[in-house]
Parts: sequence; structure tokens; C-alpha cells
Amino acid sequence: MLEKLAENWVLKVLSLVFALVLWFFVMGERKLEVGYAVPLELQNVPEGMIVTNEVPSLVDVRISGPRTLLMNLRPTDIHISVDLKGLQPGLTSFKRLEERLNIPSGLKVTRLSPSFVDVKLERVKEKTVPVKVILSGTPAEGFRIADVRTSPGEVVVEGAESELKDVHEAVTEPVETGGVMESFTLMTSINYRGKYTKLKGPGVVEVQVDIEPAPPTAEEKKGEMK
Repeated sequence: MLEKLAENWVLKVLSLVFALVLWFFVMGERKLEVGYAVPLELQNVPEGMIVTNEVPSLVDVRISGPRTLLMNLRPTDIHISVDLKGLQPGLTSFKRLEERLNIPSGLKVTRLSPSFVDVKLERVKEKTVPVKVILSGTPAEGFRIADVRTSPGEVVVEGAESELKDVHEAVTEPVETGGVMESFTLMTSINYRGKYTKLKGPGVVEVQVDIEPAPPTAEEKKGEMK
């Protein structure tokens, strides 16, 4: 029996090797479909403009193709770029995002969501608004707040023109005045949270709070006259 197994052993080994190569080839060429969360990149935003709508940062993509190609496709190498160069203010729709996907030839996009994106551009403007100090608490009994000042008294807000129309002041973080009996000065931050606007500058102001004795009430005056 061993003699029969030894007969034509070269051909048998070659047949085995050929079968293995054929198996790997068939497995490698078998088509698969894989899903990816692909980053969406906005490039070349025109100078002096800002994007003022929600644009998805990730696009759900399903790609099909030969197993060998998909196995060599790294998720970090896939992205979709949208070029905004030369656009004017307004809404622009970018369709057929699959054509912007950088994948090797031989692979096919079977699903893409969203399949298009809208990008709204607005010009960046500036607006100077007064600073409003937010006070927390009341001075000690017999004292009152005489005056509150800030330096600077105004700050500059910059960003989308449409949002700036509704910006009329910039408020500070709460300044504690509970139980105080004398004037004080401190540095505090501006509490500004714009969606498409922001403070231009450090966003810190000096607050001067003047405290003085409160005048006697009518009842206290009557008590003094008795």
C-alpha cells in the first residue's frame, strides 16, 4: 500500500499545491460587503465666510467587492472631501457623494447615507455690544450696591451675520456680592455661548463694584425721631 502511495508522488504534490492555490484564489475573489463610517471633510472654506448649518461629520457607507481588495482597505484611508473653494454666500447642495469617495477601482458603493449634503455659507461680520454684569446675592444688612462698572465696557462679537442681529449684550459669569460690606474689584470671564458667533479677544473684563451704606428706611427714621 505504501508503494502505491509513493507512486507519482511529484504529480500528487503538484496537484495538492494547485488545489490550495485555486482555493485561495476563489476565496480571495469571493465578493463581500462591508460597512464604514466615513469622515466628511469640508475643504477650502472661502476667506471671510463661515458654515452656518449642521453638516454631518460622518457618512454611512457600504462597499462591496472582491474579498482581497476589501481586506486591504483600511478605514483610516477612506474619506469624502467637499471643496468649497470659490463659493458665494448662500446654500449649496453637493450630490452624488459616492463619486467623491477615494476607494480603489474594483470596489463598488452599494449604500451611502446621506447621499448628499447642503452647505450654507455666510459672511463673517463683527458687532460691538455692551458688557452686562450678572450679580449674585445681596450685600450685608445696612449696605447697598451703589454702582457697577466694567473695563472694558464693551466687547466685540464676530461670526455669522444672521446670528449677530440677535446679539445685543454680553453677560459676565455671576459676581458674588452676598454679605459684602465694602467695594471690590475682580477679573471675571464673559459667559458667551454663540452657535455661529464668538467673542473676539480674551473674553475677560475687570469688574468694579461700589458698596455704600444704605440710607435709613422710613421705619428707621421714625425710630430715630422718637
